[in-house]
Amino acid sequence: MAAIRMAGLTKSFGDLRAIDGLTLDVEEGEIFALVGPDGAGKTTTMRLLAAILDPTSGDAWVAGHHIVKEAEAAKEDIGYMSQRFGLYTDLTVIENIEFYADIYGVPRRGRQEKINRLLAFSNLTPFKQRLAGNLSGGMKQKLGLACALIHTPKVLFLDEPTNGVDPSSRRDFWRILYQLLRERVTIFVSTAYLDEAERANRIGLMDHGKLLAVGTPEEVKRLMRGTILEIRTAEARRATAVLRATLPPGSVSLFGDRVHVVTEDVQGAGDRVREALAGSGIETSELRPIEPTLEDVFVSVLGSSAAATSRT
Repeated sequence: MAAIRMAGLTKSFGDLRAIDGLTLDVEEGEIFALVGPDGAGKTTTMRLLAAILDPTSGDAWVAGHHIVKEAEAAKEDIGYMSQRFGLYTDLTVIENIEFYADIYGVPRRGRQEKINRLLAFSNLTPFKQRLAGNLSGGMKQKLGLACALIHTPKVLFLDEPTNGVDPSSRRDFWRILYQLLRERVTIFVSTAYLDEAERANRIGLMDHGKLLAVGTPEEVKRLMRGTILEIRTAEARRATAVLRATLPPGSVSLFGDRVHVVTEDVQGAGDRVREALAGSGIETSELRPIEPTLEDVFVSVLGSSAAATSRT
């Protein structure tokens, strides 16, 4: 049974169509990651599904409830953690959780047991008397998650929950999410980190309000056309500029200290890369074909989408 179902879901703000006909099912007990650049429509999608915004057209159901006709019933089964989750910095950890328990109408009977379990679950027990304003970024995110879970939702919406959080805290956060799957909680998460998206059961690549691709990480990787040549050099930025002036548009991307070139002709492209870089006095330590990452696929799919749009 689908925990989340969208059918032609659309949202416009004046002349801007922020969400353009989304049709998608997310199954109970899976983690679905929505990936896209700023302005792709990820947050608007979340707000529609959390019954905060009404769609312009189309329909959606969450935990069996229509997001417009049964909005209040849907909200009872939804946990929603926005990018700026409303923690109260002048309240302690335990006071914040108690506050959200009151908002959600969590019964007093059994409440303390549930709070203690959430504190242990998120490793916040030693910090329960600390003011939320004095927590680290990662601990604030864990507290936000505990508050979103206090009423035992069936579906959890997380809008870029680890944005700006250090890598160690990001790993801890995802460990907690995996534990939630054991309780059959469905998790719909947006993320700017492509390595995080690979941890989801399925992902959706989104741009300009449309889903460009949906599938498991491995299925989405197979959408990559051509082969990736990876070039390692101490002058990656200059190498990128040289290769972009030499190779076909959209085929060259910079990834930290590495340059990726997408090509259908590995041998020919390799020769052109070596010639262009040598001609500019740039030394390479390695040039080899590699398996595409989600980031490679994302850049490729977005580039194809932009090219198709420019032709229409």
